[in-house]
Amino acid sequence: MITAALFDFGGVILSSPFEAFNAYETEVGLPRDTIRTINSTNPDVNAWARFERGELNPAGFVEVFEVEAAALGHTVDAQRVLDSLKGYVRPEMVEAVRRCGERLKTAMLTNNFRDPAGGSSHDPKSELGAIVAMFDEVVESSVVGVRKPEPRFYEIACERLGVAPHECVFLDDLGINLKPAKAMGMTTIKVVDPAVALAELESAVGFPLG
Repeated sequence: MITAALFDFGGVILSSPFEAFNAYETEVGLPRDTIRTINSTNPDVNAWARFERGELNPAGFVEVFEVEAAALGHTVDAQRVLDSLKGYVRPEMVEAVRRCGERLKTAMLTNNFRDPAGGSSHDPKSELGAIVAMFDEVVESSVVGVRKPEPRFYEIACERLGVAPHECVFLDDLGINLKPAKAMGMTTIKVVDPAVALAELESAVGFPLG
């Protein structure tokens, strides 16, 4: 029995940042998926991981990321990389969150970056802030100090919701983030085509979402 629905943010509720990365790469003449390659090099200790755990501020991230890019033979404007994270909202996913919230416990599980002023990266007065407020719990890597795919991240979500992993369905656009969740006993859904993912979610929870 599924009693909790867990959603990633970027790439699930928002459009995938990888689309924006590819657009930037095309614009400046970088090989496709250069940003993903940099992010997957030393993935537990690189600039991206340290930024998501709140160990680097934005300026520190820019400096370290550009050094890492240079080590791989690329010149990258890391500020442009950060700017690429602004996606568009997928309203069908927002509606799914709302409907899940009527019958299940819900949580957002997001690898994100600490606001330079401190606290959550989501302005509660913004459109995104209103979406974030729909969830019973929000687990942010930059706040809790661990990140997906570290198992502790998922444990925190379960502890806050008061559920066991096998009671959860979890949606993410990255297989690397789903693997540990599945190993813990969660039902996992990889979001590539949102319509397909929502059909899988409906099957898992047993009620309509659209």
